[in-house]
Amino acid sequence: MTYQTDPRAFLISLGHAAIKAALPDRIAEHLPDVPEGRTVVVGAGKAAASMAAAFEKLWPAPLEGTVVTRYGHAVPTSRVEVLEASHPVPDEAGLIASRRILSRLEGLTDRDLVVALISGGGSALLALPAGDLTLDDLKAVNSALLASGADIGQMNCVRKHVSAIAGGRLAAAAHPAGIVTIAISDVPGDDPAVIASGPTVPDPTTREDALAVVARYRMQLPEAVMRHLENAACESPKPGHPAFARGTDVRLIARPVESLRAAAAIAEKAGLPTLVLGDTIEGEARDVAQVHAALARSVLDHGLPARPPLLILSGGETTVALPKGGDYGRGGRNSEFALAFGVAIQGFPPEMRARIHALAIDTDGIDGIESNAGAIITPGMFAAAETLGLSPRAFLDRHDGFGFFAAVDGLVVTGPTHTNVNDFRAILIA
Repeated sequence: MTYQTDPRAFLISLGHAAIKAALPDRIAEHLPDVPEGRTVVVGAGKAAASMAAAFEKLWPAPLEGTVVTRYGHAVPTSRVEVLEASHPVPDEAGLIASRRILSRLEGLTDRDLVVALISGGGSALLALPAGDLTLDDLKAVNSALLASGADIGQMNCVRKHVSAIAGGRLAAAAHPAGIVTIAISDVPGDDPAVIASGPTVPDPTTREDALAVVARYRMQLPEAVMRHLENAACESPKPGHPAFARGTDVRLIARPVESLRAAAAIAEKAGLPTLVLGDTIEGEARDVAQVHAALARSVLDHGLPARPPLLILSGGETTVALPKGGDYGRGGRNSEFALAFGVAIQGFPPEMRARIHALAIDTDGIDGIESNAGAIITPGMFAAAETLGLSPRAFLDRHDGFGFFAAVDGLVVTGPTHTNVNDFRAILIA
């Protein structure tokens, strides 16, 4: 299989390479020293269970702990308890798991070590409301954020100020024990304060920042949440907090850029020139798709920034703003990107369209809340849609990428991958 003989299979193989590069195998290179006292593992995220399994196999001393991951993402462990909960909207299981994790931190001393295994998805899984807020309040906040179009940094700013465990509060609960954070980054810029809402590091954002996000995106939140955010008592731990007196020790074992590099290496070995746009691309999914389509047109029209054949790779985290009270379909941001890209290139001359294949997946294997990782675009796909009487634009207008690609055999299904380094996009121009 080569990119000339089977472009679809080739792009999917690049997606698998990107995922493989983000698996927690490299945790062995980042183990902390064994402490004099106890070692307690806690953690949250879509990769938390696979990280716990890798860690406990390598740890040469007694070990205990609890991590929480998304439903369907658990793996067998022998020493670390693995719980499952809902993502992206929290549920009662997440509340129970969060309390269980905090209970693991009770009674620790400065001779003990807490190892926090953190990955994307932890914000929703650590479902412990702050102050007098309830789980229903957290659900309302997360639902409003997901539909708002806010980027991940803005969403997590709000989440940190309604949580009893995010925004450095997990580290505060572990004090005076030492704490080492082992993380897989799913955010542009790899900022530990944004990954899973930074439960083990100081929070540089303020409640005023959170209120500004709510106002900017005109989110309708419960009155209890607004009262909480307007109260100075909801402020998160800052750098001068005693929990950070010994500094912060964060060890990143996987980053989005490494997945892009892994895919680029395979393409270059196959003799396919590659342009990597970077791992920090954010914005509305359909807008990002328009830019990628314009770049593909420039390659075909002018040979700029490079002549075909060319592979264009990019990562980051796009968003999808859903209409309030609107009638919309199914699908996540990668299916939305792929459909918007496909619609955009339909304006190209037929001979150009025939030279373009594209893939967009979420490296955790779940695009939004659906069963697919994302979707793939092939030259004959839109002709097939026309034969079926389907309007790609109509599907896009109601945010139903899943429905469109299910009808034309364009869904990419990997199942849970037990890691998460965000979006992976690959566009092949033959």
